[in-house]
Amino acid sequence: MARTATTDAQSLASAVTPAHFILTDITLEEGFVRDQGEIIGTRTGRYDLEIRDGRILSVSPTTAAGSALPRLSANGRLALPTFRDMHIHLDKTFYGGPWQAPRPRKGKTIMDMIALERTLLPELLPVSRERAEGMIDLLLEHGTTTARSHCNIDPVSGLRSLEHLNQALETYRGRFNCEIVAFPQHGLLLSEVAPLMRESMSMGVAFVGGLDPTNVDGRMEASLDAMFSIAVDHDKGVDIHLHESGPSGAAAIRYMLDTLERTPSLKGRLTLSHAFALANLTPADLDATAERMAASGVSVASTIPIGRSMMPLARLREKGVRLMSGTDSVIDMWSPFGSGDMLDKANLHAQLYSGSDEFGLSRALAIATGDVLPLNDAGERAWPKAGDAADLVLADASCSAEAVARKSKRTAVFHGGRLVFGDLA
Repeated sequence: MARTATTDAQSLASAVTPAHFILTDITLEEGFVRDQGEIIGTRTGRYDLEIRDGRILSVSPTTAAGSALPRLSANGRLALPTFRDMHIHLDKTFYGGPWQAPRPRKGKTIMDMIALERTLLPELLPVSRERAEGMIDLLLEHGTTTARSHCNIDPVSGLRSLEHLNQALETYRGRFNCEIVAFPQHGLLLSEVAPLMRESMSMGVAFVGGLDPTNVDGRMEASLDAMFSIAVDHDKGVDIHLHESGPSGAAAIRYMLDTLERTPSLKGRLTLSHAFALANLTPADLDATAERMAASGVSVASTIPIGRSMMPLARLREKGVRLMSGTDSVIDMWSPFGSGDMLDKANLHAQLYSGSDEFGLSRALAIATGDVLPLNDAGERAWPKAGDAADLVLADASCSAEAVARKSKRTAVFHGGRLVFGDLA
């Protein structure tokens, strides 16, 4: 009931947002404050945004009402770019149901977990659409309006998980964007789902998924070839779960890079999710691999893990590799610790990589926004500008550094110029 009430309220808010209006009294970042050359703060000002048909027409200092256009006041709240959760599983969550902790993992392999999931999926399928919608509400509440969701394609659920996810996304059309990855969670070869994967390509799927080609499928080259074959035949991108952290993971990355370098249609269309093997390469091997990845447009989607070898995200970025992040499992059989909040990921990135000073905190926001930042490294305003999509989050914060450090409350979210969460009271 709570989810339905929330959804109805947001539907009403979206319906009454004017197509052409001024969002007034909004706080925007103007530049960095320096002391003896060091960045010690962020300068801000109050602005008005003229918005029409989902785009920003103009950005100007806040003035007294002088236009006949409807005016919605942000009441001085800080504007941030909307967030992008680029690795999440919306289709098989415990979220919205009774409390259920994951089963003990100690001593269990991924094959044990796959066997367990086969027994759980029949219980999750009847409620998967409802729970996916609840997850989308959670993401919107935290300021995320774009996601990439992996969706099981397996012998137990067949295409039903995908059908239910598409139904949920249809409910949020115009308020929430989602790229779908067809994910062979039980092994592309092991579970013999290549025909189902191919069938799913006509059902709103943007990416072909894969999973640990050695540890799960047992035949690295055959597994990766089958994954890429589906992608090439159906003109899709690829996003593979690669948990293998040792030599087999490194070998898989090299094989995938070899494949991209001889297949131009795949360049710029491969994401390595997790890619833990990168954390265990020598510095020289890491640099060489990262350079190949950047040249072929390979991106990395990291949940910014703790408790294992530290992912070399800073070095990957230095080498030109595009980085993304996501909240992965909010609560399911794999983990109970997710929040659905990309500011959590920006905060963690700051703690592990970019630092606790004003500049470092402000740069950490990029992992949550798809590299859209209010100020560039020189302290010049980069967002928002006339012509940008009217996608923004209003937060109770003085600047993006504070929002990252304190994970400030979000009070309203606009997507395509429509209020999709919160209010302006």
